[in-house]
Amino acid sequence: MKEAIPKASTVAVLWDPTHPTNALDLKRTEEAARALGLGVVSLPAHDRGEIDRAFGEMQPSHVDALVVLTSYTAFVHIKRIVELAAKHRVPTVYGTREGATQGALLSYGPSISDQYRHAASFVDRILKGAKPEDLPVEQPTKFELAVNLSTARALGLGIPQSILMRADDVIK
Repeated sequence: MKEAIPKASTVAVLWDPTHPTNALDLKRTEEAARALGLGVVSLPAHDRGEIDRAFGEMQPSHVDALVVLTSYTAFVHIKRIVELAAKHRVPTVYGTREGATQGALLSYGPSISDQYRHAASFVDRILKGAKPEDLPVEQPTKFELAVNLSTARALGLGIPQSILMRADDVIK
């Protein structure tokens, strides 16, 4: 995000306080933002009404970008979040590729299809007799960067070539 929007000084973080890992994700995002010299506006939201309220609260803060933490809420309300971001002209970064395909400026996160394929191998091992408690806990190994150039144009942003070259998907 900082590379795509180098003049950004304040970022909003939309997160779901009911999601089991979002509080920790928020803390890590705040730490990373501070390391980059960015201010952070925390926007907890669990449902559509709270998402609408969060965008209302975001406006007076003059944020330069929005980071949407991955959660069920972020996925279910993706169209509304992207719609509000476009209305408020806030460049948005999602943690899943679907964010960029729906209109967020950028998305970066684990490949969902890769995770499903990997999960299938665990199911296969369990069906062949492996005990679930004996299987290793694993972290994602494949991450995807997607860039939505239509959104960039609508926001009047140029995406650096360095990002486009690293992108797994460039949406035109």
